[in-house]
Amino acid sequence: MTLCVASPCGSGTEWKRALLRRARRSGVLTARRRRPSISRPPAKHERSGTPHAGLQDSCPQQVHGGASSPKGFPAVAKTVNEAFRQFLAETVNLDASVAADARSSRDWLTAQLRTLHERYDDFPLSYAECDIDFGSFARRTKIRELDDVDLISCMKSEGSTYLDTGGALTIYVPDGARLRDLCNDGSNQLNSRKVINRFVDHLGDIPQYAKSAISRNGEAAVLDLVSYRWSFDIVPGFFTSPEANGRTYYVISDGQGAWKKTDPRIDRDRVSAVNRRHSGHVLNALRVIKFWNRRTTMPTIPPYVLECMVLGHYESAFVTCTEYVDLEVAPFLSALASAVFDPVCDPKGIQGDLNTLSFADRLAISARANQDAARAKQAQQAEAIGDQAGAIRQWGSIFGSLFPSYTS
Repeated sequence: MTLCVASPCGSGTEWKRALLRRARRSGVLTARRRRPSISRPPAKHERSGTPHAGLQDSCPQQVHGGASSPKGFPAVAKTVNEAFRQFLAETVNLDASVAADARSSRDWLTAQLRTLHERYDDFPLSYAECDIDFGSFARRTKIRELDDVDLISCMKSEGSTYLDTGGALTIYVPDGARLRDLCNDGSNQLNSRKVINRFVDHLGDIPQYAKSAISRNGEAAVLDLVSYRWSFDIVPGFFTSPEANGRTYYVISDGQGAWKKTDPRIDRDRVSAVNRRHSGHVLNALRVIKFWNRRTTMPTIPPYVLECMVLGHYESAFVTCTEYVDLEVAPFLSALASAVFDPVCDPKGIQGDLNTLSFADRLAISARANQDAARAKQAQQAEAIGDQAGAIRQWGSIFGSLFPSYTS
């Protein structure tokens, strides 16, 4: 049952000859009726040699074409290509077995959530058809280490409606609905904190989670597993019927007891479309930039905001992403140095400008982006004249001690 809205409106042993050429229902919530992106110019290059590993969202411990370093020892490489293959496989991308375990565990958890309403009369009715996985793990943009897995557990609205006045949403529950027990005292207005707490209360009733730490954090019920290093952020939500403009949304907690709109389908589809347009090469480039952003050499751009900036960069008609991640670093960082001062529009059209960085932070990020863009260009120049050692040292100065060292 949807929720109805109430809204007022190469080889690596030689230079890659010239660089690679770039051209290329029921259950819904119902409404109450009331009244720039970064880009860079194209480059025309050709490059020989084996490209960097993988178009998938995770990499195995051993990557074909480059030796894997023994656990606990620094990675070493003879060429830039080999260094980036190792860097992606062993440091940046999720381990394939970890990603597979997380998906399996997430799917099992989702199945358990869908049956709780059958065992407990006070648990909201499941609307399984609209359950959705979201967050960077679901979008395949997560980097190591995997720390959380997000999902929206969708509930039937039981005839509830919502009112959108331009800020937080209010959900009104009819008499006789299970959800009525989760409303504010003496009111028919649904309290999102009470809904999350009900999830917290019953997650512990699943035997496999009896020893897990379960709590409420903002918009989610958080399940910290004993057997895995990651946690699950379980976000209770509703799915709306179409609004006047034809759009549907997910409605989730705003963390304060009220509700807000979101739509993870747009983020998911955007990543897929941009990556597909560039022959599957964007994901590795995006993850490497996320790793760069996580270093303590500057203030951190919120990961989702940075992801939007990277996608905006590759949505430009003048930009093509190659399979060689090292060729993507300098152009993006050069663009970021100025783009960090610009608005970053919410692709979902809900939150407006996502760039809330202070001016001081923007200055620091811009300076670091310019510095590391210059280093990336120096690394390419060193590689072009056959100085693999010098090139790898420059990449290490950008990405830190976890980037492979040169070995002869």
